[in-house]
Amino acid sequence: MWTISSGTCSADLTLSTDRHRQALLQTYAAALRAVNGRSRVREYLQSHVLSGPVTLLAVGKAATAMTQGAIDVLGERIRAAWIVTKHGYAEPLPWPVRTAGHPLPDADSLAAGQALREFIQGLPGDAQILCLLSGGASALVESLPAGVGLAQLQVLNRWLLASGLDIAACNRLRQRLSLLKGGRLAALLAPRPVLCLCLSDVPGDDPAVIGSGPLVPAPDAGEQLPAGLPPDVAAAMAHTPPAPVPEAPCVDSVELRVIANLQRAKEAAAAAAAALGYGASVHDEFLRGDAVVAGGRLAEALLRADTDTVHIWGGETTVVLPPSAGRGGRCQSLALAAAARLRGHASCFVLAAGTDGSDGPGADAGALVDGDTLARGEGAGFDAQKTLTAADAGSFLAASGDLLQTGPTGTNVMDLVLGLKGKRS
Repeated sequence: MWTISSGTCSADLTLSTDRHRQALLQTYAAALRAVNGRSRVREYLQSHVLSGPVTLLAVGKAATAMTQGAIDVLGERIRAAWIVTKHGYAEPLPWPVRTAGHPLPDADSLAAGQALREFIQGLPGDAQILCLLSGGASALVESLPAGVGLAQLQVLNRWLLASGLDIAACNRLRQRLSLLKGGRLAALLAPRPVLCLCLSDVPGDDPAVIGSGPLVPAPDAGEQLPAGLPPDVAAAMAHTPPAPVPEAPCVDSVELRVIANLQRAKEAAAAAAAALGYGASVHDEFLRGDAVVAGGRLAEALLRADTDTVHIWGGETTVVLPPSAGRGGRCQSLALAAAARLRGHASCFVLAAGTDGSDGPGADAGALVDGDTLARGEGAGFDAQKTLTAADAGSFLAASGDLLQTGPTGTNVMDLVLGLKGKRS
């Protein structure tokens, strides 16, 4: 097991004497620091001064870190705040912090949605709103049309998690069953002025996709529903009132700024690798599609690469889940698939991890594998191909000692993959 301290994002290097493995841990930690929600919100508000009292809304996995950044600058000028984050991600703040289910919404998600609507109803019409939005918001707070309940919401999200659809397609469907997403929160807040600071966890930093676009009307609200969508969910979507159109007046009150994204994390990783004496190669490709296929392909590229260069990729692959999925998420599947191709190449390493500190169910952020990973896992009685097929890569990687844990990182800008082929000693 490899760990990163969530408080300082500094690598715990006591677990390895291998300098290449240490270098990848340090590089990953530097990338997390560069997109930390607290520091990014603080820096933005220091250079873009808000005057007068502020009401704060913070939603997402990085909600507490982003709120801390706002407190650093605004202090007591924050007159009221409403905050929700993932179960296990709350930190002490001057205001109550709600928690709810992720990646599967739960009853707390619906309770949060009701509480948010009531909070907004109690605000003065001229309140200045600072909204802090990060990934995970789609599941953490929800309000549903009359006649639609938690059962339909969970059926939809279970189907989405197993579907292999990318995040943009998933969030467009979530918007179809929501009274908050697709610009509907903007309609509730209007005509109050809203500044929304976002950590982007979506390709292209599209504000209509981040958190399912609560403040941005969905441009594709009328697109055809995909084949295979559960019939009761499709029927429930017919009950949702229309979302605001892009030209709606409520949109005019919203200013949205992306303050951290995957590109910033990749650039910080490159700078950290260079500072450690390695070459650095930032790949523009956005990783998408099947995680196992991507892992094998990146390992092949690494085997052909020059030595002592850290290769940096980012994106969000997918895993189509079998009926009874095991332990592990897309990063762990990618890492194990890469390890299978790197077998016997002891000087090759791949780190694949979510920047939010979570990868599928459980507390693992991803994995850091090498050319000996397969031998270690097989020695413990595991078969790599069987665990990949069962979406159970985490069990193999736990046995091989290659899982990575960070705890909550205070950010969420998709996944990072770092590869390194070291010189043989």
